[in-house]
Amino acid sequence: MSIDTEDQAALRASVRDLLSKHSDSAAVRAAITTEIGYDAALWNKLCEQIGVAALAIPEEFDGVGAGLGEVHVVQEELGRTLTPSPMLGSAILAAQALLLSGDDDACSRLLPGVASGESTLALCWAGAAGWSIFGVEATEDALTGTASYVLDGHVADTLLVLTADGFYEVDPAAEGVSRRRVPTMDPTRTLAEVTFSGVRGRPLEWSEDLVDRIRTVGLIALSAEQVGAAAAIVEQTVEYTKSRKQFGRAIGSFQALKHRMADMYTLVETARSMTYAAVATQSADDAAVAKVYCSEALQQITSEAVQLHGGIAITWEHDAQLYFKRAHGSAQLFGQPSTYLPSLAQAAGL
Repeated sequence: MSIDTEDQAALRASVRDLLSKHSDSAAVRAAITTEIGYDAALWNKLCEQIGVAALAIPEEFDGVGAGLGEVHVVQEELGRTLTPSPMLGSAILAAQALLLSGDDDACSRLLPGVASGESTLALCWAGAAGWSIFGVEATEDALTGTASYVLDGHVADTLLVLTADGFYEVDPAAEGVSRRRVPTMDPTRTLAEVTFSGVRGRPLEWSEDLVDRIRTVGLIALSAEQVGAAAAIVEQTVEYTKSRKQFGRAIGSFQALKHRMADMYTLVETARSMTYAAVATQSADDAAVAKVYCSEALQQITSEAVQLHGGIAITWEHDAQLYFKRAHGSAQLFGQPSTYLPSLAQAAGL
């Protein structure tokens, strides 16, 4: 699988152009204050005009049948602008969980709506302690427990629940289901808690490796988003240092700052290589490497950006603080980078 083929370059240009018109800083800030946490009108445009939600869904389920390479391109562009959307939670994580489960009946019922943008899914998985444990237990298809950190879980039309012993479909309007949006450090990422009190779930096809396979998909998609955000904040920092003057000179002309920005650029390009390798192989190890490196790179880059912007970068009015918060919030998504190091060390024979 290659990245930035001619078709993918055209896709990138289309997404970037649409976001430049409808997802500037003011639009992002307005979207995060809404009840759903994103701009529904913009999401409809992305789905109707470009078909972003349909990219990785097979044609038999009314999708485009493209692939994760195309999804990767969209994720980078969404990351550049910090655009809140159901892309990661619904169109990627939950939709791919359905496809990987092999349950054609569920795919036929649920994926056409996702592909068109008319409906969304939420994957309920993690416990309060993170993604290494399940938040919900199943006893004879009755679900009990609380799923934490559910992407867009408070507004999804259908809930998909992963447990240690099975995979289930649940109507969020069913008796015994309660859900709430939770406060997050990153205001551009909407997370929810979904609680199940003896709720009867509809069993779906399931295999023991489903969790590992969907985790791999999620890590790759997240790393693409992180690279997009990193590239954008570096560009913004470079532009700022060209205009900000001190001692009669643009601060970007000082050698010490040039070195720091060169290091930031190097981190971006290395992270890009890591995530491109992961989407090419789609292996668990490469996905984990991308997760670790891209998370740490984005945190380091945004920290430097805050320093190079001076005091304005920590004010609410400036976007640097949003990128900083996205960096630290996304580093925790699907598990802290440190949780992946032991398996990577083992794979490397260390």
